[in-house]
Amino acid sequence: MRIIFMGTPDFSVGTLEALIAAGHDVCLAVTQPDKPKGRGKEMQFTPVKEAAVKHGIPVYQPVKVRQPECVAKLRSYQADVIVVVAFGQILPKDILDLTPYGCINVHASLLPKYRGAAPIQWAIIRGEEVTGVTTMQMDEGLDTGDMILRTEISITEEETGESLHDKLARAGADLCVETLAALEDGTAVFEHQQETPTPYAKMLNKQMGNIDWTQSAREIELLVRGLNSWPSAYTHWGDKVVKIWKAKAVSGEAFSTKEPGTVLTVEKDCFTVQTGNGVLKISELQLPGKKRMETSAFLRGYTLEPGTIFTA
Repeated sequence: MRIIFMGTPDFSVGTLEALIAAGHDVCLAVTQPDKPKGRGKEMQFTPVKEAAVKHGIPVYQPVKVRQPECVAKLRSYQADVIVVVAFGQILPKDILDLTPYGCINVHASLLPKYRGAAPIQWAIIRGEEVTGVTTMQMDEGLDTGDMILRTEISITEEETGESLHDKLARAGADLCVETLAALEDGTAVFEHQQETPTPYAKMLNKQMGNIDWTQSAREIELLVRGLNSWPSAYTHWGDKVVKIWKAKAVSGEAFSTKEPGTVLTVEKDCFTVQTGNGVLKISELQLPGKKRMETSAFLRGYTLEPGTIFTA
């Protein structure tokens, strides 16, 4: 099939590569404009642009896809279908209806669950045991189009936002290739979505990572895992902001009357903190200006005493 591919971040790249490997003619890659990054504020290609350039695919970076010139540009490529994977802008009806097969989206959840911008992280934060990827025929709603294919992925007890991202990216790439084959041979079945049973998976921000120690140990553990590797969970130790990279709710701990955020025990390779309900064991963290480190390394260089209080 002749495909216009629309995507921006790392999550999109696997699907682009899979479509090329499957022999499809990706005639155009549409991605968000380049942005300055790093201390030097040098303009940096999006991951999709980097992949497209590597394969010699033309790249188009409209500031707003709703502009008439953007629609005309896409129409000029006379594609069979538009594949959309985490593009980053809402598409107007003129683009949704532009090609014979419309716009096919790869969404990183088991729709209708977790519609929205950050379904991967929210599935972990909400304590889901299973998530997955859904392909759908896009409509004018937010992730509300008819579903075509779905695949499930288990969420392990050690899963992080980063590890689940990679699993779902691979699964989504395979599912997209399978979906296009079904569209092309006429075997695709379209299923109308019901109402979503979960909150909207809103976009992540850095403030979300500020740990509220009055929450339960399990809730904080899920937050730490879900926000790893971005934007990360953090707490305050005096005047230092400490990122928490690995934490585990400790089962069977006796009830403590200590204030939430209080360090209870300090061992050779970890320390425990009282929460609003239960105890959290910290085994990996990061101090300002330092690299991520195991708690054992931290405790060799810094003194942490029981009774120390972490604050929000």
